[in-house]
Amino acid sequence: MFSDPQLLRMILILVVVAGIVVLYAFELFTIELVSAAAIAVFLLIFQLWPTPESTFGAEDLLAGFANPALIAILALLVVGQGMFHTGAMEGPSRALVASYDRHPTLTMGALFGFVMLISAFINNTPVVVMFIPVLVAIAARVGTSASRVMIPLSYVSILAGMTTLIGSSTNILVADVLKRQDGIELGFFSLAPMGLLLAFTGVIYLLVIGVRLLPKREAKQKERSSGRQYIAQIVITAKNPHLGEAPVAGMFAQLQTLTIRMIQRGSRTFYPPYEAEATLREGDVLTVAATRKVLSNLLISDPGMLSGMVRTNARDEGEGNPEGALAITEAVIAPGSRYEGRTLDQIGLRGRTGCIVLGIQRRSQMVRQKLSTIRLQAGDDLLLFGARKDLRAMRFDRNLLVLLWSMADVPDIRLALRARLIFGAVILAAASGFVPIVDAALAGAVAMVAFGCLNLRQAARALDLRIYLLIGAAFAMGASLQESGAAEMMANAAVNAAMPYGPVALLIGMFGLVAVLTNILSNAATAVLFAPIAVNAAIKFAETPEMESKLAVAAVMTVIYAANCSFATPIAYQTNLLVMGPGHYRFMDYVRVGGPLVVVLWLVFALAAPYYFGL
Repeated sequence: MFSDPQLLRMILILVVVAGIVVLYAFELFTIELVSAAAIAVFLLIFQLWPTPESTFGAEDLLAGFANPALIAILALLVVGQGMFHTGAMEGPSRALVASYDRHPTLTMGALFGFVMLISAFINNTPVVVMFIPVLVAIAARVGTSASRVMIPLSYVSILAGMTTLIGSSTNILVADVLKRQDGIELGFFSLAPMGLLLAFTGVIYLLVIGVRLLPKREAKQKERSSGRQYIAQIVITAKNPHLGEAPVAGMFAQLQTLTIRMIQRGSRTFYPPYEAEATLREGDVLTVAATRKVLSNLLISDPGMLSGMVRTNARDEGEGNPEGALAITEAVIAPGSRYEGRTLDQIGLRGRTGCIVLGIQRRSQMVRQKLSTIRLQAGDDLLLFGARKDLRAMRFDRNLLVLLWSMADVPDIRLALRARLIFGAVILAAASGFVPIVDAALAGAVAMVAFGCLNLRQAARALDLRIYLLIGAAFAMGASLQESGAAEMMANAAVNAAMPYGPVALLIGMFGLVAVLTNILSNAATAVLFAPIAVNAAIKFAETPEMESKLAVAAVMTVIYAANCSFATPIAYQTNLLVMGPGHYRFMDYVRVGGPLVVVLWLVFALAAPYYFGL
């Protein structure tokens, strides 16, 4: 039996594929290691047992690393990083969070409904990219995990792709098989009736069952020192969003995250509780107490707030802002420092380093005076803001103990409009079909760097090695199954098993097989492989030309619906990979949430297919 090298190769490939899926599922080793090992094994198999009269080899197995889908995903990750680093989604996110606070169910329902609507008519990849930062920001601001919303975002966009001919590139590929083989063209909404049934079934599943299966997994990095209060100052500028705000019951309701300890207006000082005459005016200096997290959020919340915090420590209004990648960090006044007993104005920190002291934290007391008049003491904790390069250079200052481990990047909202324009151009170009999505995404990634929204180091950090190797391994796995004949063997076996039971059993069985394999191979490869097999098998039951056409259409639509059931693994579809990082998911999270969804859709199809196709 094993004397045939081709049969031995097929068996080896099936065993390797099964092993890869098991290793991915149970995470006995890292995804990166398993992916790289899988590619190496496939290379060895085809080197030791080459295909007769075929040039299939390393170039074909490694072609996935140059696949346009992979390049598009990596480029879109860079574009998304540019949106994050400029705080470009902060405004829309705040508006959605405000709406969520008032109408949480309505807001989330409208958001996901909009995703579903537009995903039915344009490529769902840019749609998911558009909403990832919005949902991450909403999750962070309402105190929940992004893992609760990322998988639903991907799944809803995939479900919508079942409803129209252009909802997915897979639909177009399979429809072209029917046109070439039988001369039949599917209409734009031919998929809609059954597609809508499956899509709404999927949505109900997510609302009732899926939401209970989603993990609650936080990011690995937590905000440090979040409970300590710093004394900071904010100048109310002409662009400050709180200009003209009046106190209510002695407090400023819109500044609840801050404790306003006093307001300086020229030579006049206001203390709490505040009367109506303390209504905020341009030029007012607010001395506030706030945590590091709150002060960081103020830096990215609004250009007016950023301007006010920077001007507080500037020697004159014309002094420029820090240049380069921005960050915040902490520094402690060293014992015996020359800064002891001196004020911030006297030590001239900004003039020498370009860095700004946002706040001062003193363990022994909470002072109530202007930031610039506080005399520093040994052990005072300074919260510094500036360019990352300038903050790192301060480690050579012996008067300060700079805690570089506490350094965190701060989105530069001065570049937010620039990033939004680039992002909008990418989405518009890809959604309109003016250029392929890979062209638009790559151009957008280059533009993010060229126009200063990201530097090369930040862009490189956005390129997730795990996703890169995972996609490359998925392509190698699919190519190996097809070249060895294993995929076609499984397809023919399923067809032969269903043939004695009639066309309905064939369609139901074909749906199940394609739905399983689409989560192992790419959905496009699975669909193109099975479409002609399904059509040829289905028309064998035809007794008239009309019945032949009906069965051919039914077979093609079955393959389309099943190929779109790419929910059970992250490698099944590119939007699953896009949300894997922001949601902090593992391989088994997709199996746990998406596996039952595939079964539910298969059961609904099995019940509805006989009536829908008139069989």
